[in-house]
Amino acid sequence: MTVRAAETSTGAWIRRFHPAPAAGVRLVCFPHAGGAASFYFPVSRALTPDVEVLALQYPGRQDRRTEPCVEDLGTLADLVTRELDTLHDKPLAFFGHSMGATLAFEVARRLRRDGVRLRALFASGRRAPSVHRDDRVHLSTDAELIADMVRLGGTDSRLLQDPELVRATLPATRGDYKAVETYRHVPGPPLDCPLTVLTGDSDPHVSLADAEAWAAHTEGEFDLKVFPGGHFFLAAQAAPVIAAVRGRLADVVRS
Repeated sequence: MTVRAAETSTGAWIRRFHPAPAAGVRLVCFPHAGGAASFYFPVSRALTPDVEVLALQYPGRQDRRTEPCVEDLGTLADLVTRELDTLHDKPLAFFGHSMGATLAFEVARRLRRDGVRLRALFASGRRAPSVHRDDRVHLSTDAELIADMVRLGGTDSRLLQDPELVRATLPATRGDYKAVETYRHVPGPPLDCPLTVLTGDSDPHVSLADAEAWAAHTEGEFDLKVFPGGHFFLAAQAAPVIAAVRGRLADVVRS
């Protein structure tokens, strides 16, 4: 392992791109379906040193590409909860996009069950867990799955024209799609932390009503922020999204 890798890695699951030991709050970021920890590198760079940003690396991608993808979201939530067991020593917040939002919610539920207080949850680009649709993209052909990825805009379409790259990334993406599409919300106590929902005004997967339905999942403060753009609005709207996150986390540090 190189010196740089030693600085940024905290094991197989977590990446710390910009160490910030003096930060007053820790933000754990959950990638979208097919996404990797590196998606959050710009977020880490923007929020450091005030926030310690950690990004999850799911099995089946990048340096974990030889590991099987976890195709059940509940199982993935259990594994992530276990990995975060030693990270409760400072105020903790979560940010998840798309599949990552649902996964972050499920990990937050497990932490609350275990007596760990989450200080803020940011759910981006995903309908509320209680809103179910019978999506079956994970059962489609490779070409149909790639077309859906292009439509959502999270992956450069030019990269998806590289057969070798497609062979390397498609299994994890399909596994993630299966995990989120077969997820079924089990009713239980709502969270008690502030919940900020971020959504694009033209997201084909999330209506305004879908985003507003998140309010039922917390007893804490609820805030809905709507940005111009589609499913990956946060790429084009990076500055205002990061400003919203920074503002909420500043409140956490002050409280």
